[in-house]
Amino acid sequence: MPMQLVTAEEMRVLDRLAIDTFGIPSFTLMRRAAAGAAEMILRRFNRTQRRQVLVVAGKGNNGGDAMVCARLLATRRTPVTVALAARPEDLKGDAARAYKELRRAKVQVIPAVDPDALRRLLHKCTLVVDGLLGTGLNAPVVGYIADLIGAMNESGKPVAALDVPSGLDANVGVPLGTAVHAQATATFGFAKLGLVTYPGRAFAGDLTVIDIGIPPEAVERVQPRSWQIEPADVRRRLLVRPPTAHKGTCGHVLVIGGTAGHTGAALMAAEAAARVGAGLTTLAGPASLNAVLAAHIPEVMTALLPDDQGRFRFDPAAVTTVLDGKTAVVIGPGMGTTEDSALLVRFVLEKSNVPVVCDADALNCIARSPEVLRLASGRCVLTPHPGEMARLTGLSTVDVLQRRPQVAREFATRNRCVLVLKGATSLVVAEDGALWVNPTGNPGMASGGMGDVLAGVIGGLLAQGLRPIDAAIVGVFAHGAAGDSLARQFASVGYLATEVAKQIPRELDTLRVAG
Repeated sequence: MPMQLVTAEEMRVLDRLAIDTFGIPSFTLMRRAAAGAAEMILRRFNRTQRRQVLVVAGKGNNGGDAMVCARLLATRRTPVTVALAARPEDLKGDAARAYKELRRAKVQVIPAVDPDALRRLLHKCTLVVDGLLGTGLNAPVVGYIADLIGAMNESGKPVAALDVPSGLDANVGVPLGTAVHAQATATFGFAKLGLVTYPGRAFAGDLTVIDIGIPPEAVERVQPRSWQIEPADVRRRLLVRPPTAHKGTCGHVLVIGGTAGHTGAALMAAEAAARVGAGLTTLAGPASLNAVLAAHIPEVMTALLPDDQGRFRFDPAAVTTVLDGKTAVVIGPGMGTTEDSALLVRFVLEKSNVPVVCDADALNCIARSPEVLRLASGRCVLTPHPGEMARLTGLSTVDVLQRRPQVAREFATRNRCVLVLKGATSLVVAEDGALWVNPTGNPGMASGGMGDVLAGVIGGLLAQGLRPIDAAIVGVFAHGAAGDSLARQFASVGYLATEVAKQIPRELDTLRVAG
């Protein structure tokens, strides 16, 4: 099953249900969280790193977690000092109780630490436990607290964060002004969405999810709708090909693209569709470029569309002919953004009754008239990178990157499409807003053609009968896993998109065998 992800708001509701409806004392939840964090610290950091632990605790519940964690570490003979970033009299509720228990255990507490005092403590310690701020943060960190975070980061000491690194937006994974850089994070109840998407994933380091005993009935009431894709989740979506299969029963994908100077994009998409198992693949490109398109991949058929000097010339009758008999369409790689290309995209969306993958230039054509998505006869999968997403939404690229989950969800639900927002930890969003985060892939995939291959992979899976959301989930995971395998076997940078396409069948087989 995929790993459940929650927003900060969903986790607050889950906590409240556990306490008010199911009768679990709030301090019991705090103790469970702290115990799990202490075990993570003892397991993750060696004895040398734990020679002198400094726990930085805030005044809220995250600080309470930190103080209970400090007490539990002390009972395991770990030398601990607590730097309390608040006056003891300002502590309330469970945090105040945690402080009293800490004092009874005779753990050293230095209250109201200023940045200079904290720097002196940091100089003496070998490991920092960050319990300064929790998931409730919703405004930029400034002033005294920002200085404390800066001191922790500047110390160069390894940091274990509790629940979320202080200063990180738990929902989108971006720093709110500044945030702690942790080597490991123990998060409580469920992983927060911002901890598994970049840049939050880099701030969190190694992530451990601590089970604090949230009742399943509470989860059923809240129904969080975000997950991280896991291999088992991909495996259960893979089709099993029967012994009687033949090319006519394994789907026929049509790739439309490849204008003058950009034939490679369409060729890579077509090869990827074939590599992922489509029974038949046809590449429809400008008639004058047929010799180029037909020469590279013998297994891929070509269909001729009218053109003008290597650019598409829209002809409804010709497009209707090439659509006939296909079980999925990929449109956009290398097709250009002329007016005829835009008319071609609109026509395919309106007339095709099979799933359509819109990528690259098709997305740029749609961005001019986004209403065309609502005219689609079949179901659509859109695969934009952040720049294309910005054009589709009218936002800036920075806005998209700052609010990736929210932007992706709003677009997919408004336009009733499956959306793959590409990037480090690509997001896959269903028509109803359910969201999956892809953990595979690496920086070596930041090169030309990778997106064309992904579009072809998704199209090839659609052609064989996978539902659009399943094709997108399987496609992004396998695509990233293929890149990861090449990074391990070949080089971290320098492998090509065509090599990723060739690696994907092995990755899918590995998933099948593992099951």
